[in-house]
Order: sequence, then structure tokens, then C-alpha cells
Amino acid sequence: MTALSTAPAPAGRPGGLVRTVARTHRTALALALLVLATATAALIWLHSLGDEARAGNSACATPPTDGLPSCAAVEAITVDETYASGLAMIATVLSWVMFPVAAWAGGALTGRELESGTAQLAWTQSVTPARWLAAKLAVPAALLTAGTGLLVPVNIWARGDRDPDLAGDWYYPDVFVSTGPVAVAYALAGLALGALAGLVWRRALPAAGVALAASLLLHNLLERHREDLWPPVTRTEAGSFELPRSALQVAWADSPVNGVPITRATFHPESHFWPLQYVETGLLLAVAATATAAAFVLLARRLP
Repeated sequence: MTALSTAPAPAGRPGGLVRTVARTHRTALALALLVLATATAALIWLHSLGDEARAGNSACATPPTDGLPSCAAVEAITVDETYASGLAMIATVLSWVMFPVAAWAGGALTGRELESGTAQLAWTQSVTPARWLAAKLAVPAALLTAGTGLLVPVNIWARGDRDPDLAGDWYYPDVFVSTGPVAVAYALAGLALGALAGLVWRRALPAAGVALAASLLLHNLLERHREDLWPPVTRTEAGSFELPRSALQVAWADSPVNGVPITRATFHPESHFWPLQYVETGLLLAVAATATAAAFVLLARRLP
């Protein structure tokens, strides 16, 4: 990241502030584009391995039967481990993107410029503080939305038939975040929290640290209470039964009633994936909107 070394564009020039933000943070922009290109290429490559990986993850028999291949032939296929590990790594990257975004927004996007005085310099040259902050937030927000929004559908495509033995069950934390709009919302929430921390502390390192801490708290809070974001299903039957693997178990109880064993299971079926996604996305966007509004109010009250 480089400090703002050039004077901001005149207020009347369309896109001047946008170009200034892009030029000032061109290193971060180049790094983000590199990560996006690498992740996209990796997902395309993983998709090409999908059929062979699924062949190496199938049932087998020794000796082979009409319906099952030889176990020796299946065990010889090792690409399934590469496929599963690659999908898990991409899911982790998408799930944790808010942390580097928050640290960068707090440290470089706002904190460093306020600490060095380059922001104040910009405000003396026909750029109001509100326009300065709006440009600072709008450019990375658009790039994060476009980049993360591109990777999520490519990730879903690379997962193929979503074999849980290869791609993980839908309710695994990283899988859940990386396969829906929640990934975009996490990135935007990290950006807003980081920008707010930068305006509060006006120093790069403390702002980056606070932004990371706030993001970690939000991430852990939502992950811990994800199953509470939508009403679960309860199934009660006499005797015992098993839930399908695709069910996210919330609670389980076995108790006799009049001498008859009763099993009561509370769970989220796979059909609850989208309701849970929408609710968590809404909460994250609300956090992002609140942090953004607070940043503008703080800027108006505390800074010239």
C-alpha cells in the first residue's frame, strides 16, 4: 500500500475519486485480483478432476462384481484426495475473507490516511470528508461484491454433485459460507467494520487490530448461533430412528412414555439451507449498514 502521493481529482471530475482510490491502493487491488484469478483457475482445475475423484470415492468389491468395481482399481485412484483438499481450501478462503478485508480497511484504507494526514490534505482540495469516505467504501465494496460473487457460483459448479464425502456436508461452517450469498455479506461486513475502526482510532495498527477482533467476534457469534436463525423441524417417533446424513442435528432426546421409548429429534433438513443463508446474509448486511452509517456520523461529528 502506498500513501496518497497525488492531489485528489477536482470535485467536478466524474470518477476522479474512484481513480484516486484505485491508484492509492493499487497494491491491494493487484493482490486481490491475483487471489481472485488464482482461486478461479484452481476451481476450474478441480472441476476437471471431479469425475475421476468421484470414481475413486465409490463403493467397491473384491473380487469385482457386475455393479461394483475392483477395490484395488478404486484405491489406485488418488485424485479424490486432491479434489477434496482443494475444495476445502477454497471454502476456507471464501469463509475467512472478511478478516484480511477488515484489517486492510482499518489499517490502510482509513487509519493510515488519517494518521499520516493525507486524508486531511484531500479535504482541503475540493473533496468533502463525506465524499472521501464514500469513495473509500464504494470502490472496495464494488470489487468485493463482484469478486466474491463470482467465486461463489464457480465454487458451487466445481463441487459437482456435492458428494459429502468429497465436498463436505452443506452445514459444515466453511461449506455453508462458501456456497451462498453469506460469503459476499461477510466481506462487506468486514469492510464496514474495518472502516469504522479506522475512523475511531485514526491510527493504522490499533484500527487493524480492533477490526480483526470485531470481525472475529461477529464470525464466531453467527457460526455458533447459525442453527437458531431459522425454526428447526422436530420429529417424534416411538422407538429409535436415524436422521439422514444431510440433516443438521440440533437436539436429540430419548425418553420412555408409558413404558414406550420415544425418540425426539430436532434438526434442520437440507431444504433449510437457503432460509438460513438469507437470514444470516440479512444480519451481516445490517451490521455492514450500521457500521457504515456510524462511520459517516462519526466523521461528521469528530472531524473537520
